[in-house]
Amino acid sequence: MQSLESLSHRLSSYLAPSQINRVKRAYFYAEQAHDGQMRRSGEPYVTHPLEVANILAGMHMDHQSLMAAMLHDVIEDTTVPKEAIAKQFGETVAELVDGVSKLTQFEFESQAEKQAENFQKMALAMAKDIRVILVKLADRLHNMRTLGALRPEKKRRIAKETLEIYAPIAQRLGMNNVRLELENRGFSAMYPLRCERLQTALKAARGNRKELVEKIQSAIELRLEQENINALVIGREKHLYSIYKKMRNKKKSFKEIMDVYAFRIIVDNVDSCYRVLGAVHNLYKPVIGEFKDYIAIPKTNGYQSLHTVLVGMHGVPIEVQIRTKDMDEMANSGIAAHWLYKSETPDDTPTGSHARARQWIQGLLEMQQRAGDSLEFIENVKIDLFPDEIYVFTPKGKIIELPAGATAVDFAYTVHTDVGNRCVACKINDRLAPLSQPLQSGQKVKVITTPGAQPNPNWLNFVTTAKARSSIRHFLKNQRHQHSVELGQRMLERALQERKIDFDKLSEDEIQHLIDTANAPSLEALLEDIGLGNRIAHAVAKILGEDSGEETNQSIYSPVMIDSSDGVMVSFARCCRPIPGDPIIGHISPGKGLVIHRDGCRNVTEIRNNPEKVSLVNWAPTVTGEFLVDIRAEVASERGIIATLATRIASQGASIDNIRVDERDAYNSVIQLTIGVHNRVHLANIFRSVRSMRNVISVTRNKN
Repeated sequence: MQSLESLSHRLSSYLAPSQINRVKRAYFYAEQAHDGQMRRSGEPYVTHPLEVANILAGMHMDHQSLMAAMLHDVIEDTTVPKEAIAKQFGETVAELVDGVSKLTQFEFESQAEKQAENFQKMALAMAKDIRVILVKLADRLHNMRTLGALRPEKKRRIAKETLEIYAPIAQRLGMNNVRLELENRGFSAMYPLRCERLQTALKAARGNRKELVEKIQSAIELRLEQENINALVIGREKHLYSIYKKMRNKKKSFKEIMDVYAFRIIVDNVDSCYRVLGAVHNLYKPVIGEFKDYIAIPKTNGYQSLHTVLVGMHGVPIEVQIRTKDMDEMANSGIAAHWLYKSETPDDTPTGSHARARQWIQGLLEMQQRAGDSLEFIENVKIDLFPDEIYVFTPKGKIIELPAGATAVDFAYTVHTDVGNRCVACKINDRLAPLSQPLQSGQKVKVITTPGAQPNPNWLNFVTTAKARSSIRHFLKNQRHQHSVELGQRMLERALQERKIDFDKLSEDEIQHLIDTANAPSLEALLEDIGLGNRIAHAVAKILGEDSGEETNQSIYSPVMIDSSDGVMVSFARCCRPIPGDPIIGHISPGKGLVIHRDGCRNVTEIRNNPEKVSLVNWAPTVTGEFLVDIRAEVASERGIIATLATRIASQGASIDNIRVDERDAYNSVIQLTIGVHNRVHLANIFRSVRSMRNVISVTRNKN
């Protein structure tokens, strides 16, 4: 265990004495605050903050981060408030400590919701000061090192959270050393048996590989010497968790993964990187399509390197990474490699990986504002943390980074939310392509937009970026809100008309009385509730005017008009599938809004005379759209009859949504179809056309 003195000695290599004293003060403060508290392992609690500070000292973090590390559990686990820390150590340190502290004062439905809320709070704190996440990662790393003392189920829960959230964040920030340790420790806690088996297999494989690794290494070193290139060649070890992931995701055997030999070549400058690439390509044959230049186009987390795959002696595949010393430092420590907060001001202009990290956190913030709740937010973050990337070009040649599997819709939302919302088509390499087509690196993508266009809910089935997903959901929620408010107003207007009250002529006092009595936060919220079917329009109307005793004839008041097939809060019952021209009735369903049935539908028989559950509706004269209807055709069995029938229906301008065939006997079949029509006249024309077919015995519409 580290002592305070050994930490002070370590800090003296890069911090001023006055700053080291402030870190010590924070330690003594934490020691007092945690007095009497013990860790599960039986050690005094203050050993944990000290170890966290020590991990950060290894990254050469500034004194404020180290002070926050010493105090990071004080707010949460003791009675000391944030204000007291701010008074003692300054506002910046207090904000850092608060950002790392969990939300202990809330009650949560589930553990998942609690974790999600905690992460959401931390993401907001990260946006103010990125050091929050570095302190949190160091805290998590020490917790993973001391998991041994916990119960198995708690171990697994912490390990799962580490593998799903914290290890990918470390990767996103380019902190490879932290990521590898988090992953390997998380893996052994989550799957102890799998880890043990892999470890044994790895030890055995290492012994068999040693000779060949040395041969390849010597050959590379000799070739570089002949080219007068000063370089360090290292045989790269594959890590347990990355082997396990490859076996699981790529369905490869342990032997297939271990048959690949990996090397890293570290040189002095960028120019030498490309010279080394030429030398190794001359030594062994490169595999076409496996070369990646992350020096010219760095990864999102700032990682830079040349990657190539060669075929070596005896046909063994050799993976080679070529990079400079600075790039290697950057790859291992990421954002902590060039710590920017050397001064007291956290507003220095960030560069390189720091700027990228800031950009990512800014994106998190946008997602957080759009997400409905913390669980949706954390789901979006998990999507966003997948590291595989592709690089595509805008028509003007700007490079856009996207996750593997991204589509033109993801591209559109990455450019700008408005471009995504108005997107209708796309061109990939100047050719029209489906919006759902996954993009490949190097393609040029042009998005075609239209002013009145709106996001399609089906896009949620294929988009991969969190920004696209959260933007589409946000738009659809807003649209649902608007539609339910409009429908609620129409229903309330009708209910008030029956009491001879004009909604448009209501005074402010009457509206306020309505809101107060209905116990709603606003008129808009009240109308939305009516539109969603959570409140009954008649009950709300009753507040303004009690029944005058005489029965009002409902039919003289204008019904709610149905003017299209794609309203968000108006749906058409599948039991009877009404189409324009049918007599119809509306049933108010909680959460769904208005459900339209045919007047004779059996499902509304019981509620037909209950004005609180049924709404008078009618088709608008200008109704548009395609309405689904179920039909049944009895035909003489003959080869190709289904194709002929489908062609005849399509020739009448109808679409076929579903088709099912039931054979009645050897001679006759019954074909059940769901087709899209505009109205009853359109359906009658289709029936006339189908009945004229030689093999059709009868065609009828299904009734409920």
